[in-house]
Amino acid sequence: MILDIYKDAFEYSAKNLVTLFVLGIFCLFSFLLIPIFLITGYNYRVINTAVHGVINGKDPLPDFDDLISMFIDGLKVVIVQIPYLLVPFVIFVIFGIISGQLTGILSNAIMIIGCLITLAAIIAACLMSQMGICHMAYNDGSFSKAFALSEIKEVIDEIGWSQCIATYLGLIIITLVISFVVTLIIAIIFAIFGVSGAALGADAGGIFGLGLVINSLVSMFIVGPYLSIFNSRSVGLLYTMQI
Repeated sequence: MILDIYKDAFEYSAKNLVTLFVLGIFCLFSFLLIPIFLITGYNYRVINTAVHGVINGKDPLPDFDDLISMFIDGLKVVIVQIPYLLVPFVIFVIFGIISGQLTGILSNAIMIIGCLITLAAIIAACLMSQMGICHMAYNDGSFSKAFALSEIKEVIDEIGWSQCIATYLGLIIITLVISFVVTLIIAIIFAIFGVSGAALGADAGGIFGLGLVINSLVSMFIVGPYLSIFNSRSVGLLYTMQI
């Protein structure tokens, strides 16, 4: 089932290159902050489509209409994520304070235990926040449903914690691998061009610089938007496994 989710998300995310380009433009101007909420809002629309759809369905990519609504949805998602992610941060701070009051091996041991617990808390918090966002989308955008912890836990219980964690960790691995491979391929291509150009008397530094620019543009306008849709679609479809 997990592989079916990935397969669907891979195909779904590549349905429209124009959509990737538009998200890339938002990313380019993300320093203005507002585009960040628009990107997040669009990903929420992807999740909303997924939680009301089926795996390997014919769901279309959401439109870029009603930007005010998209901005508000993005703002809601960010607000939902903050309390969840604060939990592992607080846990880490507490262990840091305790460790700071001790010395030697005991201090190091407490800090190591704290880091391990924090890591587990981060995974749980990320999973709960993502399922909370999906639960909010499934319940017509009801903000309170994103924090209905007992209902969200029931959703995860129904899907299976191991299934959820495996899917989530798989998304992290896929994201890292795709980003690394694309970057590496472009780097190798321009490294070959640079070495060949240098042998012919061309400016190798300029070629390498162009490679860096191309790599950045590909990441911003293709890889980044593609992976954001891929992850949102996958999480949304994971939610549907309990329906």
